[in-house]
Amino acid sequence: MTSEIPTSRDDRMNPELPNSLRSERDGAVLNLIEEEELTGFTFDGLRRKMGTHPETLSRILGRLQEDGIVEAAADGYRVTEKARGVMVMHPLGTAPSRIPLLSTLLPFDIGVREIISELKGRWFGTLRWIGYSENEEGTTLKWVTENGSVQIDARFSDGELHVEAKTAAGNTLNDAVRAAHELIGHISRIYTRSRFRGPQRLQMFNTYLALA
Repeated sequence: MTSEIPTSRDDRMNPELPNSLRSERDGAVLNLIEEEELTGFTFDGLRRKMGTHPETLSRILGRLQEDGIVEAAADGYRVTEKARGVMVMHPLGTAPSRIPLLSTLLPFDIGVREIISELKGRWFGTLRWIGYSENEEGTTLKWVTENGSVQIDARFSDGELHVEAKTAAGNTLNDAVRAAHELIGHISRIYTRSRFRGPQRLQMFNTYLALA
């Protein structure tokens, strides 16, 4: 799952790109942002995902900030509107395929925004926070396992929750399935203690999970 940012040919330049994106190292970070459609992310999440050295990543993000492609935020970094235009100019790498693991309906009265707010930035089990993406279809929250071998995405859209995985080549799905159920268990606990909870609603949620 982890892929070290290339160190060879690091000085090869593409004159059509902003200064910070002319090297392969910086372009690899932009590729990841585009592949994951990130709206926001954390330093540690990106480091785990890419397997790069902290000092190297810090310099890359500094250059991206100088070019106005990302900006510092209270919860890490935010991708700017300027980045969208740059992404069109930069060649996109091959994204790993997504593996559907679980789909479930959410109770009609569940506070989805509240759940998303509680999940953002959280670590639990073997999962470590990467970041999130937002578009007209909904919000997707992203985690990676501590060793970087499995990524779990949770997409909230129109009263539904879809959990998908990306795994390193040769990985079995066991770790991905286990991580997905850790996530679902955490969501269920959040809902249980929410101010909207009630026996009937909790039973409804558990029924949906059983049928998914």
